[in-house]
Amino acid sequence: MSRIAYVNGLYVPFESAAVHVEDRGYQFADGVYEVIAVHKGRMVDADPHFDRLWRSLAELSIDPAMSREALAHVLLETLRRNRLREGILYLQMTRGVAKRDHGFPKEPRTALVITARRGGRPSPKGMEDGVEVLMVPDIRWDRCNIKSVSLLPNVLAKQAAREGGAFEAWQVDKDGFVTEGSSTNAWIVDGDGNLVTRQLESAILSGIIRLVLQDLAASAGIKVIERAFTADEARDASEAFLTSTTSFVLPVVRIDGEPIGDGLPGPVTKKLRELYDGHFEGRGRNSP
Repeated sequence: MSRIAYVNGLYVPFESAAVHVEDRGYQFADGVYEVIAVHKGRMVDADPHFDRLWRSLAELSIDPAMSREALAHVLLETLRRNRLREGILYLQMTRGVAKRDHGFPKEPRTALVITARRGGRPSPKGMEDGVEVLMVPDIRWDRCNIKSVSLLPNVLAKQAAREGGAFEAWQVDKDGFVTEGSSTNAWIVDGDGNLVTRQLESAILSGIIRLVLQDLAASAGIKVIERAFTADEARDASEAFLTSTTSFVLPVVRIDGEPIGDGLPGPVTKKLRELYDGHFEGRGRNSP
């Protein structure tokens, strides 16, 4: 079956899906996006994804392309047309098509593109064996809390990880503190078994799995401490892991080639993965 994309009001064959050459997302990265997991034909944690999308749009003064209710309908229709049961939805809203000029157009019309694809779940091997991350300098802008399509520094960080034989890159700010991964949130487990992850601020994105995991950890009696931690502290942690919509809860067993703890996925990480798997099977928070 051929894939179907949604482009500005039309459902079109994926192979011919296109946007105008003067779409501001293409020329200026003037837009935002979301990636939503799909399980058993339903969206996972749709409400917090929508909340974050609306916050990002507001931060950039971009009007939503449609209401939340209409967007949910279009997303579900995209799933139906693609007969997608397991995979991910990608949606992007930009300030639309306008004559190339850095300032906002006088009468912008928000553009919306949605694609769906199968897969998107972490490999069992990664869960069983864990993954490696590399530390790289954080060269991004100061508004990383906006889920902008402006991702070139993230692309460079991810490529550095791949060229170094690692799964992910953890970015380190000028003061030596870890911010987040190129497409994930970063976590460590301290010597007391507490979870440590950077506090919400403009330096990191409010990850949906990060949000969910805090609630799940609290329900299991696991303390979460939101604060910055250094690269050296990460290397000396008893456990480390990363989270994202496509990675779930993935153990980190090596940083820059050196083992974390005993070099194997730790018990706290395994417990959190079990908790998240249960949440995922329930399809999360208020999914349409």
